[in-house]
Amino acid sequence: MAVIFKVIRNAVYLLHRILNTRKGCCSCKKKRKLVNYAKWGYIFILPFFASFFIFSLIPLVDTIRYSFYEYYRSGIKEIGPHFIGMANYASLIQSDMLKYAGNMLILWLIGFIPQIVIALTLASWFVDVRMKIRCPQFFKVVIYLPNLIMASAFAMLFFTLFSKTGPVNSILMSLGVISEVIDFMRTAFGVRSLVGTMNFLMWFGNTTIMLMAAIMGISPDIFEASEIDGCNSTQRFFRITLPLIRPILAYTLITSIIGGLQMFDVPQILTNGQGNPDRTSMTLIMFLNSHLRSKNYGMAGALSVYLFIVSGILCFIVYKITNDDDPDGSKAAARAKKKRGER
Repeated sequence: MAVIFKVIRNAVYLLHRILNTRKGCCSCKKKRKLVNYAKWGYIFILPFFASFFIFSLIPLVDTIRYSFYEYYRSGIKEIGPHFIGMANYASLIQSDMLKYAGNMLILWLIGFIPQIVIALTLASWFVDVRMKIRCPQFFKVVIYLPNLIMASAFAMLFFTLFSKTGPVNSILMSLGVISEVIDFMRTAFGVRSLVGTMNFLMWFGNTTIMLMAAIMGISPDIFEASEIDGCNSTQRFFRITLPLIRPILAYTLITSIIGGLQMFDVPQILTNGQGNPDRTSMTLIMFLNSHLRSKNYGMAGALSVYLFIVSGILCFIVYKITNDDDPDGSKAAARAKKKRGER
């Protein structure tokens, strides 16, 4: 009996060991499966990096490389590429590039200043509960609709409206406001005003929606506390709203600067690519496009590098000016405490 009992005990012990070993293997397999799932994240982001590398990074490096070469087409003959160092950059400085940069700055200011002012005003009105605006969603859609219209369609519309035989001249003459037809396309003020107005109409809706989202992100308790403390609407706007939406304002300003540097479609279509009158509406991208049409890839690459550097510098300056690295005032309080301790 003792021998039989001993055999049964050893068999149970072996069976117990086998079962535990299988459970351990299953758990190891589960762990290995869980660890292997991490590779899918890299697989999903791989197409983005592959497309960025092929369609953005390689052309960018190639553009910088060509900016140091003499590479253009003269008739049917192709000149270059011959390495000439910084000659393309020096030639651009001696050309009308700075004049076109000034044109671009004027056109951008004409469109951006009313854009940010009206966008801030509308955003404050729509978010303010005391205004009791009915159907705010309808007005949001109406405000955003011009952003959906193509720039080419906008340019053709304004070209038709403000031409010599257009409805604007006809209405002004019928009302007796003017005695002679105004040729808006022949004056620098007229063309610049039209370009700035079109840029304002196309982008103020997008800016308004973003600023509304930023203001809605502010806690209502802050506004209630300011109202209890006796702040009026002007003080509340300049002392609370503007400082708290500073990150969105910085984003809006940076994207607007980049858009201003890339301004092309509206003045290109409105002036048929000539920048008339007397090239007062010619922008840097239109100047770049003229080099590409003439197959002067070296000058076009150098101008692209200039635009890249200028946009980077301007965005960095705007970011440093508008970014608040001490939002709660703790660093300023620590500095004031340190000064009192030194005294």
